[in-house]
Amino acid sequence: MMKIIQQNKLCATVRLLQRTNAKYVVLLALGMLSACGGDQAVDALPQNWQGMEVRVETRPSPPRIGMNESLILVTGEHHRPIYDLMVSLRTSDQDPWKQAIQDGQVGVYRRAVEVAPGTRSVLQVQIKRNGTESILRFPLNLVP
Repeated sequence: MMKIIQQNKLCATVRLLQRTNAKYVVLLALGMLSACGGDQAVDALPQNWQGMEVRVETRPSPPRIGMNESLILVTGEHHRPIYDLMVSLRTSDQDPWKQAIQDGQVGVYRRAVEVAPGTRSVLQVQIKRNGTESILRFPLNLVP
């Protein structure tokens, strides 16, 4: 009995879709898909160093004035994670470097840093690997 009711409901739905104009169904589906997306904004554009792509994400995203968690995501060729780095962060030239914590062997390094308008709205990422090092600067767009 339950199968018959389910089949009747399915048939009614199919008939309804056949009667309605297909473009409205497509618009409805696109609207539903766009509603599922998050409000995650790009915190800063990725940069390259020695064949690696270095990306920055913050929590919250976009960053706000105060302490924010910064995630540094490093991938190499074919988007493989790079996990043999020493990554340190700061937001001011006067601050000491603070080493980021490696989050497993997935190419993610994390650390909380203070973010504020002015010079503290640029995340400085120091990367060391095999005796070489570099400092990448990621300007952050703050939400007041």
